[in-house]
Amino acid sequence: MTSSPASSSTTRIAVVTGAANGLGRLIAEELHRQGHRVVLTDRDGSAARDTARALGDNTLGLTLDVLDKGAFEQVLAEVQRTWGTPQVLVNNAALTLTTPVLKITPEEFSHVLDVNLRGTFLGCQVFGAAMAEAGHGRIVNLASLAGQNGGTASGAHYASSKAGILTLTKIFAREFAARGVTVNAVAPGPMDLPSVHAAVPPERLAQLVQNIPVQHLGEPRFVARLVALLTDADAGFATGAAWDVNGGIFMR
Repeated sequence: MTSSPASSSTTRIAVVTGAANGLGRLIAEELHRQGHRVVLTDRDGSAARDTARALGDNTLGLTLDVLDKGAFEQVLAEVQRTWGTPQVLVNNAALTLTTPVLKITPEEFSHVLDVNLRGTFLGCQVFGAAMAEAGHGRIVNLASLAGQNGGTASGAHYASSKAGILTLTKIFAREFAARGVTVNAVAPGPMDLPSVHAAVPPERLAQLVQNIPVQHLGEPRFVARLVALLTDADAGFATGAAWDVNGGIFMR
């Protein structure tokens, strides 16, 4: 990590959960490209630090278990000591499981809900309160098409957790609106990501693509740019919304 004291710059500070790889890494890269100081957090702290080093200056890699409120508080305190109170939080960390609904154990169901929904709740609660106290903030929660249509290739626990994130987004948007903090959700459909190719067998993926009106998987770097747009200092009139990127699968 390389940095200068927080007081010496007005550069915005962004925290991304689940940022060691996948979509979280792409979001962190985009925020960094736009000039943010970026804190990459992940349960695998070593991987988060490696990714931060790969991005270069003005990055920080930290371990974060999103099941633990105390861990969120520790990350917040570390960022405040290093640079100051963050202006941006992206709740991206998630488990994406595809277990058939009748084979999901109670333990697996609870674990996915805890990581995806409880983790988002804790991030909004801890970082949102700090942002509200500072009078400004942007929170973006990664939801999913699966939370809107029940899912096609994802598990019932994953879809349920993402539906909950859509509701949490509205709740926190209402809570923080008068204190300068916006809270939005981005709901991607099937993305051209290694995790999607790994989770869905090739023959099933081909059928999935055929059912997408635009006939191709989504571009994750566009999602990263959309997330970055919603974190902009001028985005203060956009809050409590779900921004759909699904190739026309779900229209409203």
